[in-house]
Amino acid sequence: MELTRYMKTFPSRTRPERVLLYNTRRCALLEVSNGLLERIHSDALSEKERETLARLGFLVASRAAEREEMRTCFERINRDSRRFRVVAALTLDCNLACPYCYEGNFRGRFSMDDATAGLLVQRLIERMDEGKTVSVSFYGGEPLMALPMLRRIAGELSAAARERTSTFEFNLVTNGTLLTRGVVEELLPLGLKGAKLTLDGPPAIHDQQRPFVSGRGSFDTILANIKATWDLLALQLGGNYTRHNYRQFPELLDMLLNEAITPGMLDKVFFTPVTPRSDGSVVSGDISAVCACSDEPWMIDASMFLRAEILSRGFDTPKFKPSACMIEFENDLVVGYDGGLYKCPAFMGDETLRIGSLAEGAGEYGHSHGSDNWKCDECLDCSYLPLCFGGCRFLRRLRTGIIDGVDCRRTYFDATLEEIIVQDMASRKKSEL
Repeated sequence: MELTRYMKTFPSRTRPERVLLYNTRRCALLEVSNGLLERIHSDALSEKERETLARLGFLVASRAAEREEMRTCFERINRDSRRFRVVAALTLDCNLACPYCYEGNFRGRFSMDDATAGLLVQRLIERMDEGKTVSVSFYGGEPLMALPMLRRIAGELSAAARERTSTFEFNLVTNGTLLTRGVVEELLPLGLKGAKLTLDGPPAIHDQQRPFVSGRGSFDTILANIKATWDLLALQLGGNYTRHNYRQFPELLDMLLNEAITPGMLDKVFFTPVTPRSDGSVVSGDISAVCACSDEPWMIDASMFLRAEILSRGFDTPKFKPSACMIEFENDLVVGYDGGLYKCPAFMGDETLRIGSLAEGAGEYGHSHGSDNWKCDECLDCSYLPLCFGGCRFLRRLRTGIIDGVDCRRTYFDATLEEIIVQDMASRKKSEL
């Protein structure tokens, strides 16, 4: 057997005679002695050691076969998938006026009409009839500004799932201002499972970055809705930072705790950098304040700083796992308010990246969206491949104007992976106390 190419090795910070082996394909972590590592390289393992390392994915029958398996993995995943996932933009209208909104160049009072909603329901019922579980993330704009339409679509899909002994569930990507307890209680019987909402740091920052269209701050409204709904559904709390304000975001975490919003009340907490709008513009004109590339040094520092601050206060944050852009998954689609089909929410509004419609179905998009760009020697031989599969096509397009290559994450992972593993180990030990 051979050592997997999708592995990183780091020294143990507490036990000098040991090392950490991290399998990026399985996200499996193993601490071993230097002696065992030497036996791995010299192929002098006991049968039990060999079996354990193979079971955890550190040893493979053939590195060449493993490489080919990675190259074709999405063919297998798409063939075997029993889940159909849709991001449905019910409206491009919103009650907030966020200056950095990447839909700012095409947002407006555009909402899904009855005919389009009926066609969306029909297409998703067809997926149920194929034996697939249907999962929808209602999106916008602000999806709760189209609550009657949301209620109609979810109600019809929930009824169809019951008739077919199938499964339908949905989540909300919402700014949180309209996520009242009454709304949640109304939607739970229709399949609501969770919501992702946003607080952009402490009130002084948030109310500047995410004001109501009237200019009034939205922080207090969202905070009240978190308190009113956390016990009914899983809440994920996100936030958007810039180069100039990310160090103030821990003030939000302390404020949550002071307001008796404890870690157990939130499913996940995570912060992400503001990116340019879909047309590449930034509202302030200061491109250095936002993230247009995954390996910008300030963004790497910010992501590690904020991750540590989240974990140190006991909140959970997403763990590393094998991940890829949704363009790789045939059963993942974005449906615009007008029935247009896309492969990423960031591509909405760009007719050159529209791949079809609910009426016509999806056309070929592999070339235009760079779905095979990572199938090159450099990527296939990279130990980080399972964690990115070519990275973010949106960021690639921002840099070059077209999706002509990959958004390489090597610099980012080189700078962060070891520290993230150490953070997670410390967090796990703390939770076990």
